[in-house]
Amino acid sequence: MSSMMTSPAETGPVATKQPPPMAGCAVPAGIDATPLPDAARCGWARRAVGLLQAEAEQAPDTPLLKLDLPALDGIDVYLKDESAHPTGSLKHRVARSLLLFAICNGRIGEGTPVIEASSGSTAVSEAYFARLLGLPFHAVMPRGTSAEKVASIEFHGGRCHFVDGPQAIYAEAAGLASRLGGVYLDQFTYAERATDWRAGNIAEAIFDRMRGERHPVPEWIVMSAGTGGTAATIGRHIRYRGLPTRLCVPDAEHSVFYDSFVRRDAALTSGRGSRIEGIGRPRVEPSFIPEVVDQMIKVPDAASLAAMRVLSRRLGRKVGGSTGTNFFGLCWLAGRMREAGRGGSLVTLICDSGERYRNTYHDDAWMRQAGFDTAGHEAAIEAFLDGGTPL
Repeated sequence: MSSMMTSPAETGPVATKQPPPMAGCAVPAGIDATPLPDAARCGWARRAVGLLQAEAEQAPDTPLLKLDLPALDGIDVYLKDESAHPTGSLKHRVARSLLLFAICNGRIGEGTPVIEASSGSTAVSEAYFARLLGLPFHAVMPRGTSAEKVASIEFHGGRCHFVDGPQAIYAEAAGLASRLGGVYLDQFTYAERATDWRAGNIAEAIFDRMRGERHPVPEWIVMSAGTGGTAATIGRHIRYRGLPTRLCVPDAEHSVFYDSFVRRDAALTSGRGSRIEGIGRPRVEPSFIPEVVDQMIKVPDAASLAAMRVLSRRLGRKVGGSTGTNFFGLCWLAGRMREAGRGGSLVTLICDSGERYRNTYHDDAWMRQAGFDTAGHEAAIEAFLDGGTPL
């Protein structure tokens, strides 16, 4: 009987046969296929993600500060100091997440110009990370953004483009990205999507730091809204962990977030921009998620800046205007707790350093020229902190 088996000589080295290289291989007739991915492009993305992850792992978490307020017996007040990040603000976390999000979605490759619409702090942080990745960075911002923020963006290699009017930044950023063949990161849309609200975020960091305190689960976390992304992350994380903590979002005077929350109308707009840099918007941004917010209050700009100045004196160093909005909201809530005879803890954030506003909010002559009179609000806040008199 004849054998149908073949010898190794006839078949070749079957045991050691390797698949043919993918790059440049011919596509069989009748099969449609797109070009194979460029190995160099994929390699750049892996390296970029590795750099961003390494930066996150190497950077220590920001400190949690407790204010000494004997008059508020039974109520503990904490500040998560986000100004301690390498780029000096809360937006350091957001910027890293936005770039990771864009890279992992395939929108950014080697050399891609990166564009952002920003009132300053996000752009500072994004310029830092863009330089880390070797990417050109362009910031579109309102004319009148503090000179200190502009200088920080340029220090990290970014370029600044100025527009008139708060509504103009969106279209100009998108248009600039189109002209440059770049990517508009659009923090106002993607801030709440780019951050994992389950773990590795600012909310988890707050609860981890609070673990050893007298009241480890805060009654309230207070966080104002610029994009709304950080508030969304905090609110979602609270619900994910099933915690009784509530989220309060204090809003700036000329912002539409508060009115939208009260009326449940996401279509509200305003032609006037916020005077508190970094928070408040003339439209309801896609990253603002009202369903995870428990309480909102409208804070007059003079009260925000008064709270900023009071807190700066209490800390012995300057904080920014959005931190003042946060702190005023926290004091208002602490007053309600005291009236109700409730104890517990409250946490808010130091969003950025007041050194960025040395020539504006922290300059008396500038404040007078801008029409801000904070004396009455400062006295009321001091009276509350020293004697518990409600705001």
